[in-house]
This record gives sequence, C-alpha cells and structure tokens, in this order.
Amino acid sequence: MLTFRSDLKKKKPVVVNVPHKNDMMCLNESTLPLWKSIQDAVLHKLDAVPLNRYFNPITDELFQRLSDYAEVPREWLAVGNGADEMLYYLFVATRENAESFGVSAAPSYFDYQSYTSAVGMGIRLVNFAPDYSFPLASFLDACNHKDCKLIILCNPNNPTGHLLDASCIKTVIEANPAKLILIDETYYEFSGVTWKEKLDDYPNLVLVRSFSKGFSAAGLRFGYCIARPEVIGELKKVMTAFHLSLLTQATVCAMLEKQNLFLQHNARVKELKQQLFASMATIDGMTVHPSATNFLTFSVGEETPRLFDFLNENEIAVRAVWSHPVLANTLRVTVGTAEQNGRFLNCVKKFMKERKQ
Repeated sequence: MLTFRSDLKKKKPVVVNVPHKNDMMCLNESTLPLWKSIQDAVLHKLDAVPLNRYFNPITDELFQRLSDYAEVPREWLAVGNGADEMLYYLFVATRENAESFGVSAAPSYFDYQSYTSAVGMGIRLVNFAPDYSFPLASFLDACNHKDCKLIILCNPNNPTGHLLDASCIKTVIEANPAKLILIDETYYEFSGVTWKEKLDDYPNLVLVRSFSKGFSAAGLRFGYCIARPEVIGELKKVMTAFHLSLLTQATVCAMLEKQNLFLQHNARVKELKQQLFASMATIDGMTVHPSATNFLTFSVGEETPRLFDFLNENEIAVRAVWSHPVLANTLRVTVGTAEQNGRFLNCVKKFMKERKQ
C-alpha cells in the first residue's frame, strides 16, 4: 500500500476546465503579445545568466527593481511562481493541524479551496449578499473561532469584480490583530487600490500580487508577497530553495525595465472595459455589473446557459461562474481587444434577438 496522506483519497486534482475557442475571453488574460514587446531586453539579460549555476546577480536586480516598483524595502518582499504559489506557501505556513481553517467571503477565487485542501487545511466560506455587499457580522463570527488561522480578503474580488468595502476590511483587520490577514491584490494594476500603506499600522497583513494580469504574463508564472519583514521571514521557512528559475527572474527584470509599456496597456484595457460595460448595459434583458478588474460579470437570467453555449458555438469562450448561488446564471467575460469585444457584443445581440423570435 502506497503511503500517501489518507485524506488525499477524497480529493481531486485541480483542473481548469474552460472551452478553447478563437476568442479566449474566459481566463482574464491580456491581449498584449508579451514576448514581442520584451524579447530584446530579455535576451540581453540572459547573456549574463548562465543556467548551469544556481546563483546569479540577476536575483539582486530582481528584488531591487521589484522594490522600486512596489515602493517597499526589499526585505518586505517574497517572490514565487505566480500568485498561486505564494498562496500555497501561506497556507502551508499557517496550517497548525487538521482542524485549522481559513476564512474567505464567497464566491471568491476558487483555488483558495483547492490549495487549503491540498495542504490539509479547511476553509470556511461566508456568502456575500446578493448585491455583493460584505457579510461583516457572519464573517467576523467565523474569524473569531480558535481554529481560524488565516483570513482571506480578495480585493478586488474575483469572480465578481467588485471592491470590498474599505470600512469592512478595516473592521476585520482590527478585530483580529493576532491572525494573519491575506489581502489578494492580484488585480491591483486595474483597481489602483492597495493596503500597502497600512502595513506599518497592521503588521499582520500580507498582500499577494501577480504579473499574470497587470503585466500581461499569465504564462510566465510570477507573483509576489508584500509584508513586514517578520512575516516574510516566517513565510520563507516553508519555501523551497531556488524555487524561481533564473529565466523567470531575468524576464521579470526586463519587464520592470519596460513597465510603462504594460501600464499604458492597462490604461487602454480600462477604457475598453468602460466601453464594453456601457454597450452591455444597453442590451435589453441583460444585467452587467461594474468591475475594478479586467473582466465583467453579466447575466441574461434563465437563458444564460443557452447564451454560454451559443458563444461557444461562435468560437467565443467566456467563463461560467454560476456554481455559487450568489452568481446563479452568471457569466464572466474578459475585456479583449476592440475587435474581440465587438464580436462578443454582436454575438450576444444576435442571441438576444433570436430569443425573442
């Protein structure tokens, strides 16, 4: 008998099941062709990075450039393979025993459940109200349990796209000074909202960010944490050595050299989002929600599953996020290029017109 953890028998591997179509508007990916934008800068960096070695000065450069970008001392940073790896390490570091659990509002990022489960930790989900307002009283009650070891706040929230009420976040933080509070800022470059300036006031905060969205690099897998040095020190105790490849480090350095390219692209995405939102809001029978991210959630009521299939048939992939009651009959669409957004809108309008006939 193989000696795997006994609880693994009840678990399933993490699988991202999305349709693969010509217009991939389902995973909140960027439309900016990353490699074409930075290839010369990356190749120049790699000239001084021998891959037969573990150590290279590129690591010091990475931390210095990231420190400058995030506007925090380098001792306040930890880096890894995407925000997901940073989440995983945080769950490993806070799990005390099999009774340990984290608390998250719901619906939120689905891999909070995947990764807490993977490390043998539980998670308690507290539902948003139907209007996405924060369930403060019930959330605080869940956090107050002795086995709550980590509090998770996704801001802006994925998949709803909304920003959490700042006063609610503040109340949660101040009510739990002895517990680690993770604020997931994966979409920071689109929201412009951060709790970084509060790290001096609240030393139990840890912020997680990603290069997958705001730096157009979903396939690169680079993410980082911002926290007080004493928190970073504990986190590093569960991180593997040499876990971030020198190739990735060189690429990130090149990206940070050219950060204005990505920030300008993000500004364009925000413009396109507002245009897409305004157009969707005019479609009779559709409900679309404001968003502080690079995606929008929307519904056409009970016809939503049929619309999902119709979009797939027309080579447009969006994300079905209707598994949670708060998001019943809801889809999520990533802001694409102007041309992609136009095809999406035309397809939705065609469906809605045919539905009435």
